[in-house]
Amino acid sequence: MTSTPRPPRTRKTAEERRTDILRTAARLALERGLERVTMQLVADELGVRPGLISHYFATVDDLLCEAFVRAVARERAALLPEEDAALPPARRLARLLHRLGGEEFTDLGRLWLNARHLARYRPNLRRAVAGQEAIMRATLTAVIEDGVRGGDFTTPDPLGACVVILVAIDGLGSYANDDPPFTHPALDALVFTTAERELGLPVGTLRHLA
Repeated sequence: MTSTPRPPRTRKTAEERRTDILRTAARLALERGLERVTMQLVADELGVRPGLISHYFATVDDLLCEAFVRAVARERAALLPEEDAALPPARRLARLLHRLGGEEFTDLGRLWLNARHLARYRPNLRRAVAGQEAIMRATLTAVIEDGVRGGDFTTPDPLGACVVILVAIDGLGSYANDDPPFTHPALDALVFTTAERELGLPVGTLRHLA
């Protein structure tokens, strides 16, 4: 009786293993909250020993910071994908605002709330949050500056307009944990009308552009 030979096991590279750990930690942070992510939990999800996690991340704080950065970097790429780069600035901005209203970004809104709260007590996370906020400001400001140069937008202060728009977005995100969700007609177009006002656009321009 002959036995069927087992296929050789493929050993993951260090970079692949590290990516698996970060991907799993980011998912758990979205699902359960950053404060509930531990090395043991990540190890259990991956079916490995906790020592493997600590081999790549010296502390759980290091792991959480990188997991947060991974999650929001993926969010930013989804909101302003490279394939939209050739579109007119107004359309790029309109698509970003429409995407933010999608269900897939609700958990990310919760993650931002969670991270900003925990950042009060964790200096490393505070730096990570501030760094990602700075990148988002720079990214959105660049879109606005393109629109100003092309005559699509009118504002003397692209960074200031960017900050006001992001504050409106964050304000809506503060309702992410409401159960049942709080809704009101005044909120439906808030971010769109804020952006339109800041950029000198007629009301309804961005909401009806995608």
